[in-house]
Amino acid sequence: MQPPATASALPPARPRLRDAERGRLGELFAELCAIESPSGGERACAERVKAELRALGLEVHEDGAGAEAGSECGNLLARIPAQTGGAPLSLLLCAHLDTVPPQAPVEPVLLDGGWESANEGILGADNKAAVAVLLALARRVLAEGAPCDIELLFTVCEERSLAGARALDAASLRSDFGYVFDHASPIGEIVVASPCHFRLDVEFRGAAAHAGVRPEEGSSAILAAARAVADMPLGRIDVETTANVGRIEGGSAVNVVPERCTLVAEVRSLREEAAEAAVAEIVDCVHEAANLPDCDCDVDVSVRRSFSGYTLPAGTPAVAAAELALRGCGYSPTRISSGGASDANALIAKGLEVVNLANGTERPHEPGERVGTAALEGMLEVALALPGAVAAQTMPPTR
Repeated sequence: MQPPATASALPPARPRLRDAERGRLGELFAELCAIESPSGGERACAERVKAELRALGLEVHEDGAGAEAGSECGNLLARIPAQTGGAPLSLLLCAHLDTVPPQAPVEPVLLDGGWESANEGILGADNKAAVAVLLALARRVLAEGAPCDIELLFTVCEERSLAGARALDAASLRSDFGYVFDHASPIGEIVVASPCHFRLDVEFRGAAAHAGVRPEEGSSAILAAARAVADMPLGRIDVETTANVGRIEGGSAVNVVPERCTLVAEVRSLREEAAEAAVAEIVDCVHEAANLPDCDCDVDVSVRRSFSGYTLPAGTPAVAAAELALRGCGYSPTRISSGGASDANALIAKGLEVVNLANGTERPHEPGERVGTAALEGMLEVALALPGAVAAQTMPPTR
């Protein structure tokens, strides 16, 4: 990688949105949110995205990642060529089509300058806000041109441990660097570090017995699981490491000593060794609980690395270009570390230089999820400024 341009490089002019452009962006965003697309069920949303891009005259390729990722469709990829005389560069912009499962029907409404759902559930701004922005960008760029080629990637099953991006064939991309808009914090923040992630699946197997007649002949798998969870290091272990038990299931009836119980846990850390140490401690707690005299259960533990973490080195050209674009749009760039992950983790693991940018959304995965119209429009302005900012930097050649 070449070093970034000097700090004296001037930011590109701020792209000014037209009133019609703002209205179309809001309408498209609301339409996309109303198309429910929980992980694995993205087909309807994917077809709407295809229709929008094809109406603009773009070809859309759908890959075969769906089967591996557990989705009814694959990732979508479209390309917008640079204007005549543009730089020999290709820039990737990425958003994901899926959401977490909606707790209620999604009915987008505009309240107090922002979009929310009228029902007590998610809105789907994570990541439909970015999907709408990329579609609006395509319309603007096709009308006015851009100084570099642009690849638009829409992934599936991001909420399932980045499954769509992990199943992507990186050879299908022409870009060596790019951006995702998938961090729910104020626009201007740039994620330069993200954690690795481990998933633990645990099954306790005890012995069933009548709970009121001969409970002493049973072995409670739920008791073993409870003892294990009580001893686990959970929550924020240190400033860079967290652990959580997200699901526990077991038993068959109130009057039966439970023979089986399963739980699912996760560990995240910006430091690989800290994550591995927390995983080892959780596994030890599981085995110790299973062997307690009043539990006496067999247990199986499966540990799987879901994705790798990253720390972007100082001077990363794509970060410098993002800072240039943000300044040009009136934002103060701030480099942050995140406890969450995005498709950037999977794409970086495939050898691309990818930066996750904050998108201004609020309360993702929760009832009351929201995005302000100013944030939605600001995201589009930043996205439109990125090609010019990238062209202003000394970036690596395309592959």
